[in-house]
Amino acid sequence: MNWNIIDTWLLVTASLIAMACVLPGVFLLLSRQSMVAHGIAHAVLPGIVIGHLVSGGVETPALLTGAIIAGILCTVFTRFLHRFSGVEEGAALGISFTTLFAIGLIMQRLLADHVHIEPSHVLFGNLETAIFQVILEGGGVPDAAWRGLFALAINLVFVGFFFKELTITTFDAAHGDTVGARPRLTYYLLMAMTALTCVIAFEAVGSILVVAMMIVPPAIASLLTKKLKTLVALSLLIALFCAVTGYLLSLGFLGDTISGAMGFPKVGSTNAAGGISVVCGIVFVATLITKKLANRNPRNRPIR
Repeated sequence: MNWNIIDTWLLVTASLIAMACVLPGVFLLLSRQSMVAHGIAHAVLPGIVIGHLVSGGVETPALLTGAIIAGILCTVFTRFLHRFSGVEEGAALGISFTTLFAIGLIMQRLLADHVHIEPSHVLFGNLETAIFQVILEGGGVPDAAWRGLFALAINLVFVGFFFKELTITTFDAAHGDTVGARPRLTYYLLMAMTALTCVIAFEAVGSILVVAMMIVPPAIASLLTKKLKTLVALSLLIALFCAVTGYLLSLGFLGDTISGAMGFPKVGSTNAAGGISVVCGIVFVATLITKKLANRNPRNRPIR
């Protein structure tokens, strides 16, 4: 395996984005709102297009601002449908994010078709092209790595500063109202951070795989511990492990193995974001099976 500076930056970028996605994902998972990440990941597209139209370019601050506003709008619209129409919350979310995503696709085609906001990249991402700055400019830190670091830092500060409020909102929002924890404000701040993380992760993993980055590592950690602080720390470590392992496997092993098993010529390296998500799924299944087997072990059964 020939390792070079491009591989280093790909691995660093993937690791930063994976860990950034985990932090809002922990609280979405614990509050049983995992699919909100899926909805927001699609709903931010019209905000990205509007951000471009307002700024006249593809500057990241404008796109992030538009994405955050669109993500919050998706959340507000979902709650409105759920409360005032009686539609089940999951169905309300489905209506909201599919509507906003469709509007975004139409706006992109009609108003920003000349700009490189590629719908397939929004959906699937392309980690490999996210670090082309290293090649084109002959060195330096890729913009995608800076954005991943920014998202991770912002999310760490947010979780650290609002940890108590996030805990109360996640487990007992009604109690949060009585003690002045402002669960509604905390909830919308969490949605804003989710939207920001989603749009930063678009370039690398796309809106589909960002859900795996946000939810699977916390789901694995929840099988191993019930302490919230430990769960957050463990989720970050699992995300880092999956990012590193998934990228290394995607360099050739996954592509060659899967294509060979299906009778096709070996394809070599495959999509890195896909490889990371596959490893996340494998680790989750392995952890679940291990836990089930451990619970069946007579030595681990309580004495009655």
